[in-house]
Amino acid sequence: MPLSTPMSRPGLLTRLLLGGMKWASSRRRDETPHTLEDIRRRLDRPCFPMGLSALQVRRVIDCRVPGQAGLLPARLYVPYGRVHGVVLYMHGGGYVHCGLNSHHGICCRLARQSGAAVLSIAYSLAPEHRFPVAVEDCWAALQWLAGEAHRWGGPIAVAGDSAGGTLAAVLAQMARDRGGPELAMQLLYYPSLYGERAVPSREVYAHGHVLSTRLMEWYAEQYVRTPADLRDPRLAPIFAPSFAGLAPAVIGLAQCDPLHDEGTGYAAAMQKAGSPARTRTWRGTVHGFLNFYSVLPAGREAIHYGAKALRHALRTASGATGGTRPDSASPSAPSGQSGRSAA
Repeated sequence: MPLSTPMSRPGLLTRLLLGGMKWASSRRRDETPHTLEDIRRRLDRPCFPMGLSALQVRRVIDCRVPGQAGLLPARLYVPYGRVHGVVLYMHGGGYVHCGLNSHHGICCRLARQSGAAVLSIAYSLAPEHRFPVAVEDCWAALQWLAGEAHRWGGPIAVAGDSAGGTLAAVLAQMARDRGGPELAMQLLYYPSLYGERAVPSREVYAHGHVLSTRLMEWYAEQYVRTPADLRDPRLAPIFAPSFAGLAPAVIGLAQCDPLHDEGTGYAAAMQKAGSPARTRTWRGTVHGFLNFYSVLPAGREAIHYGAKALRHALRTASGATGGTRPDSASPSAPSGQSGRSAA
């Protein structure tokens, strides 16, 4: 497995951002208790005005789609022009927080730059819903989307960041093992993939880089039921018995991130098994940098990089002249809420 490089220092803009976040956190500590409700409220916010982000796409539609035990809130982003496929997007947040609002701008930009519709889902969060509920929610949503994909030109991809990147990798394995749906690509931003298996970057960047060892342990305490879950491929995809036959993976990584070597190691395992996979690391960045695209150029570059890969994979799968015109692509959200704009 590729080893991490010696410890690197975050870039100047990242250090300024982290300093500002630390200062703001110290002020809030005196004002509001850090309850789970407060954490969720604070972290389900976009870093750029939602209305302005929504101008980049033709429509933003609030809807509901099937989950494991009922309908899940979701948001559909329809780009201008001919649509070439659809992407199921899972947000990050350690399975505990974040949601449709925190990742609104990311999904707007992915839809515009990829030319694909993007469906972002609010899967069930821990600790109220522990492993594997989030996995089953996302699997149910993917199965439903497979029946609707013809509305968006046919091909399907999965994508996500952090915990959402883990879920996307898990769905790619499940789609292979359960006979479909066929996926054109999996786009994974700094995913957690190794569970209890250690990697060098976890030690190198254990403290002081947003995602610390203690924070990862806290997330695990909220989500995991038993220690055995940390070896389950539905939580730690590296424990899958095979990496052959998986959808092509594009893995975007932060340099100063305890999860960095999990991404490079997983790509190496896929490549060894004959599955296409490539990684790119953004220097001087930390875990979660995608959510700060409004102030970090690396965040914007990473979104563009992933969108370009999605555009190529989906258009290749649908054919250069394929796709669906937006006017003919009307989603049939089960809840009947598909006509309301989220902007």
